[in-house]
Amino acid sequence: MGIVNEYLNALEWETVIGTCLRILLVLFLAWVAMVVIKRLLTEAQRRLITRSEAGGEPPSESAKRVETLVRLLRQAAYIALWLTTALVVLKEMGVDIAPVLAGAGIVGLAVGFGGQNLVRDVISGFFFILENQVRVGDVAIVNGTGGLVEQLNFRTIVLRDQSGTVHVFPNGTVTTLSNMTHEWSAYVFDIGVADKENTDRVIEVLRGVGAAMQTEETFAPLILEPVEIMGVDKFGASEVVIKGRIKTRPIRQWMVGREFLRRVKIAFDEQGIEIPFPHRTVYFGEASRPFDLRLEEKKGEAKG
Repeated sequence: MGIVNEYLNALEWETVIGTCLRILLVLFLAWVAMVVIKRLLTEAQRRLITRSEAGGEPPSESAKRVETLVRLLRQAAYIALWLTTALVVLKEMGVDIAPVLAGAGIVGLAVGFGGQNLVRDVISGFFFILENQVRVGDVAIVNGTGGLVEQLNFRTIVLRDQSGTVHVFPNGTVTTLSNMTHEWSAYVFDIGVADKENTDRVIEVLRGVGAAMQTEETFAPLILEPVEIMGVDKFGASEVVIKGRIKTRPIRQWMVGREFLRRVKIAFDEQGIEIPFPHRTVYFGEASRPFDLRLEEKKGEAKG
């Protein structure tokens, strides 16, 4: 007990009390800052969800995307806040934090060199989600590979193509990203008809098929605008190609486009419009006699 009493008597109680009060003040301010950060992020989350829904994004997808962003920001802010608080508390307790900062810098540098690819992937994924470049459920082409986006993480994008193959791309390696279903989609068609057909009449038939689909309960909500006929696009070997486009809801272009083509085939059959097929003409030159005449002559010689 004598040693303890000597130690207590040697303490400067005014300094100890002042240090404790400063530490309590630092902790209180840290708690207040944490509450403020939480409220600010909650308000930001609410506004981002409202803005996304106003832009036509499904509520479930907007909530998922915004929640992911806010969670990441919250974790980063809390880590930075409590690390700063811990360093301030250590300094108030008389601990020299310079070696701690130097050691943390060296460790951070080593981790940065070793995990630079991971950091690059996370930063790229953060901006993919922040800028709403692609969402789960979109059909996208990543680095030349197309498929349905099944997962969108901070480190990877996961696609599944039509054959069922899953493709995983680290976000930092994505050099090209094409979103085929962002806000709206379009089905572009090239329809060939025989050279003899009246193209104005064909265009009217195409527009009539599109207009009929827009009056039906099944397809009216999916088609955003009347069928856009761009006109005669090119002349083929035995056909005239007419190009057009149907603007649809996201990821509905293939469903609408296939039904449109089916009905176009029926309408062409009803209107007598010929869908071309390959033609080939055999020509023997001017010195040759007609092919059918030579056959008749051979038949006559055989009879004689």
